[in-house]
Amino acid sequence: MKIMVTGGAGYVAGTTSALLHEQGHEVVIVDNLCHAERTGVPAGIEFVEADIADRPRIEGLFRSATAAGAPFDGVLHFAALIEAGESMKKPEIYFRNNTASTLALLESILACGPKRFVFSSTAAVYGEPEAVPIPETAALKPTNAYGESKLLVEYILNWFHRIHGLRSASLRYFNVAGAPEAGGKGSGVIKQGEAHEPESHLIPLILDVALGRRDSIKIFGDDYATHDGTCVRDYVHVSDLADAHLLALQALETDKAAEQRLIYNLGNGAGFTVREVIDSVRRVTGHPIPVEVLPRRAGDPAFLIASSEKAIAELGWKPKYPQIDEIIHTAWIWHQKRHSK
Repeated sequence: MKIMVTGGAGYVAGTTSALLHEQGHEVVIVDNLCHAERTGVPAGIEFVEADIADRPRIEGLFRSATAAGAPFDGVLHFAALIEAGESMKKPEIYFRNNTASTLALLESILACGPKRFVFSSTAAVYGEPEAVPIPETAALKPTNAYGESKLLVEYILNWFHRIHGLRSASLRYFNVAGAPEAGGKGSGVIKQGEAHEPESHLIPLILDVALGRRDSIKIFGDDYATHDGTCVRDYVHVSDLADAHLLALQALETDKAAEQRLIYNLGNGAGFTVREVIDSVRRVTGHPIPVEVLPRRAGDPAFLIASSEKAIAELGWKPKYPQIDEIIHTAWIWHQKRHSK
């Protein structure tokens, strides 16, 4: 297949692009590099620096490929702003970047692009769940603007499927972590990992403490209704997530995809509190991790755990990294290499 991957210089999209490339597919990455670097593009993959909201540019890519006799078969859409906390301070940039820009991309696809679209959504569309693990049928009530910006795209995809016949899959997941092992699980050969600028994700922040790059890790709220007072979150390894995106892309060829949109949760099905993740880093790295407790952040639900039973049953998805220590171990290898240079 020939696949366009938006946001492909980023962590999850870059890992997925590398997997596609390794399996013999032709990949074209489109990224405006607003929160990524050119070095994040995997070797051997075509890169186009462009914004997905630039319809003439995107449509030009689709038309050129078709004219050359090699049209795109699908789009994997990852490009987005992802910080829930920031979205509660600057919601306008989330609706512009995540919702309006995606609409422009979809308009380009309708005009001259492929009719298969895999959307990197989020389980934040559920908000504070009534029960966990969360099934795909749960009520959609985001508690932050980030989740709402993604949910609006899902609503658009629903109407575009009904009216235009666009085949799409929405993959809802929470916290992505770990680093891909080149050559498969257990190889210990890791080429890329998770890094953001500025960094706001829990596991890289804790690993920074282990590396001596930060004095302590901040816990935002320790008075939630959980067994240790800190928020419970689901974590899924980035390589498992990449596998799921490929499976979803293939599933868009099925009769079921022609009849309805495909929606899948992706997670390990077992949540971990912030303190449990910190303890895991202590075990894996052998370093003490000092903690600083701060007040809660706006929009943070107490429990977010996704049920992946549907993805496992329908896509044949089988996560290779179900344990938090395994996930953190791969991340630790990469972060040590990254900061030893």
